[in-house]
Amino acid sequence: MIVATLFGLFFLFLLLSVPVAVSLGLSTLITAYIFEGSDLLIDLSSNLFSQLDKYALMAIPMFILAGSLLSKGGSAKRIIEFAKAFVGHLPGGLPIAAIFASIIFAAVSGSSPATVAAIGSIMFGAILSAGYPKTYAIGTITTAGSLGILIPPSIVMIIYGVTAEQSIGKLFMAGVIPGILIGSMLMLVAYFGAKRLGFKTTKPASWKERWQKFKEAFWALMTIVIIIGGIYGGIFTPTEAAAVSAIWALFVSLVIYKDIQIKDLGNIFFESAKVSGMILFIIANASMFAYFLTLENIPQMLTDLVVQMNLNKVTFLIAVNIILLIAGNFMEPSSIIMIMVPLLLPIAKMLGIDPIHFGVIITINMELGMLTPPVGLNLFVASGITGESIKEVVKSVLPWFIVMLFGLILITYIPKISLWLPKTMMG
Repeated sequence: MIVATLFGLFFLFLLLSVPVAVSLGLSTLITAYIFEGSDLLIDLSSNLFSQLDKYALMAIPMFILAGSLLSKGGSAKRIIEFAKAFVGHLPGGLPIAAIFASIIFAAVSGSSPATVAAIGSIMFGAILSAGYPKTYAIGTITTAGSLGILIPPSIVMIIYGVTAEQSIGKLFMAGVIPGILIGSMLMLVAYFGAKRLGFKTTKPASWKERWQKFKEAFWALMTIVIIIGGIYGGIFTPTEAAAVSAIWALFVSLVIYKDIQIKDLGNIFFESAKVSGMILFIIANASMFAYFLTLENIPQMLTDLVVQMNLNKVTFLIAVNIILLIAGNFMEPSSIIMIMVPLLLPIAKMLGIDPIHFGVIITINMELGMLTPPVGLNLFVASGITGESIKEVVKSVLPWFIVMLFGLILITYIPKISLWLPKTMMG
């Protein structure tokens, strides 16, 4: 009865267009009051604040600020020019360059919508001008940008790490090969799709030109080296890396490239603070929701149910992917992770599924959720960039979505894809 009331109220508020964070908080407080009385409300209110008092969560606003500084400046454009110099001559060269640039920018920003906005706003017009169909251009920039939450640093992985009490460093490392794998699959689709459309190989850029583009993009590319190298070189923690990346992005954009002026900083800081506040407010309310579930022993009840049903790894992971793909249609990643992980992770551990591998599976599902209506954020960003309706964007994304779904299946059932790198580098 408690579970039915809790989730019934939650979905009722969503249907009434109440914001997700408020829906989570209200449904928890009302259910707690009905079944447990007013005493529990004090405990839940305290939990609302204590869940944000975690060192690792400090990384979120700083990575958001770093991504905002680099995307507002010319770093994204320099990364695109660097990518075009190396792959632009291939059939599908511009779409491939957009995907390649998205992989690089994802390793700078940690944000999927930021990657779509930064790369897509430049590449959409370029891909269209080269004669590609509009649906092809929309599909490329929207799906490539979703790599922003898989390739480290990843805000979604930070939230999973905090919720699941797992090493954020290992999670970051676990996302590298899956991110490159899915990115490569998208590049192959772009290549063979362009060949089918009649595009041919053109003259490649000279090595002198490639060197020039590398030099121009060098300071932006160094952000990746500083973040990843610093974490795995033992110089600083992921949270410290976030702070360093924000300072570095400010220095690069303001002093080296001079793409932004002092007068622009107020607006950039304000926008970054708004996004950070939104994410942290969702995390706080979702944490309270998950805490109430734990108090009512619901995760243990689910685990016992799975034992009785005799689910094995394969069938459990099929169920997890289906549940997360459906949830991704209606909720944003932070909420899903904070609610689902306390419910699903104990079962995954019982079945012998590595929590780091499980985190990668969840993150890829969150990527796919960014591409599904009605709340897929990448769809709205792409719609704003291209001027097309959400319906047209969804139709354009569908073939690429299927490729990413195939990537999810591979990574779900071949754990070594996720686990080889963290086990090799971090033991």
